[in-house]
Amino acid sequence: MSEVAVSEGLKARTRARATSSDLKADRVRSAWMFLAPTLFILAVVAGWPLFRTIYFSFTNASLTSLGDAKFVGFDNYLTWITLKSGRTVYKGLLADPAWWNAVWNTAKFTLLSVTIETALGLIVALVLNAQFVGRGIVRAAILIPWAIPTIVSAKMWAWMLNDQFGILNDLFMALGLISQKIAWTANPETAMIAVLIVDVWKTTPFMALLILAGLQMVPGDIYEAAKIDGINPIKVFWRLTLPLIRPAIMVAVIFRMLDAMRIFDLIYVLTPNNAQTKTMSVMARENLFDFDKFAYGATASTVLFLLIATVTVLYMWLGRVNLGGSER
Repeated sequence: MSEVAVSEGLKARTRARATSSDLKADRVRSAWMFLAPTLFILAVVAGWPLFRTIYFSFTNASLTSLGDAKFVGFDNYLTWITLKSGRTVYKGLLADPAWWNAVWNTAKFTLLSVTIETALGLIVALVLNAQFVGRGIVRAAILIPWAIPTIVSAKMWAWMLNDQFGILNDLFMALGLISQKIAWTANPETAMIAVLIVDVWKTTPFMALLILAGLQMVPGDIYEAAKIDGINPIKVFWRLTLPLIRPAIMVAVIFRMLDAMRIFDLIYVLTPNNAQTKTMSVMARENLFDFDKFAYGATASTVLFLLIATVTVLYMWLGRVNLGGSER
């Protein structure tokens, strides 16, 4: 091959790479142009309120005098004074037993609800993924609890769980499961159970939908091959199905966990002013508006945001999860 031909070939490849680079740059610019309005709206709708909330957590702001707020540093988070007797008294959110009770309630609710909903959602998804008559109708019907607004669901279940007129007490007494009517949402021993029942009923379809989407991506050929080889269906599930849908399950869990950690409306409607179920969001709202301790409520909101962000990052890092639904 002559030197001229080699030179022409190098020039052609250089032009091709340059063209490809220009196309990639154009695509990136176009993507940013389309994303810019959305990012701007997010910055205005979410970013600015978040910044203001964090700012108010470092002030002595009250609901009636936000403009006169003065900077107090970390006093709302943690401060202490030493008395003449030598005893040190701690004040602030991080020294508030009510706050740590809310943290414990939130953690307990999140762990139990997400675990139960993931297990039930997986079972429902496996059933909906099978071939049977009327599968489309069942798939649509299973989403009804999730489609109902949370406030409506909570109020409906509040009537059903009522200790005097609730249908559940009448049903359980007719079946002989209980000997007397139970105040499900008022009793400290059953309040969290009642909240969990309602949340599981409402949100399990959401988990089932996301896991079902992962099941739809599993090639059917592997099941045919396993059937031909005579592999036990249980072993097929543990060795083939579960590893293949693991990315979808991990993404479903992180979405559900984010929602569970900031649970508010369900608790607020079903069990208001109940220390056994009061979560971080409920406590933040009470201080912001009910108790007129705006700075203290802003502090609770800020800590809640930091906790959710930390747990999310740790979960995605330890679980090797990305929002594309695949493992890193």
